[in-house]
Amino acid sequence: MSAETPAASGQFTHRRQQFRAWRGARPFWAGLFVALGGFPIMYFPYANLRIGHLTLAMATTAGAGSLIIGVLLVVLGISLWVQEHIRVFAGVAAILLGLVSVPVSNFGGFIIGFLLALVGGAMAVSWAPGVPPEQEPQADLPGRGGFPQGAEPDTTATGSVKDTTARGDGGPSQASEAQAENDLSGTSPTNGANGRHSAG
Repeated sequence: MSAETPAASGQFTHRRQQFRAWRGARPFWAGLFVALGGFPIMYFPYANLRIGHLTLAMATTAGAGSLIIGVLLVVLGISLWVQEHIRVFAGVAAILLGLVSVPVSNFGGFIIGFLLALVGGAMAVSWAPGVPPEQEPQADLPGRGGFPQGAEPDTTATGSVKDTTARGDGGPSQASEAQAENDLSGTSPTNGANGRHSAG
């Protein structure tokens, strides 16, 4: 017998689908790249590299600036997950902080943090929330002319125009006048406007 019960398997699948839905509703990968870009930027200025008995300190004079830039990038990455509506601001700020990290923090965390911040910021700026899929229109049911059986097309509007033109009582001109009254664009042929506005 397996140690994993079907209930635990179903719960794992359910949690995974919940996480997938949560991840799809926000710029998840952008936030991850921005947050990961902050770690090398704030780590390398304070790290010591040991080669045998030789200790190489990579500390720069701008160690506090590197720490601030790294912490801000991590905070921006987390805020992209929590509040996705600030994605443009957070993306632009991440790009600018990544660019500032090049001269301040050991070439932007040896280019690693710089590239992660740039890619994550660009992904955050370009991310757009998904549109829920629309209902598919139902296919035409079998019948005459694409209409369901027993349903007749509405011919009252076309029949009335034909009847008024046959009688000669000015039906089409009345219809165009009614259409001109309802036209709020200001570009109807009755008032001589063609959609261009004069500056005089």
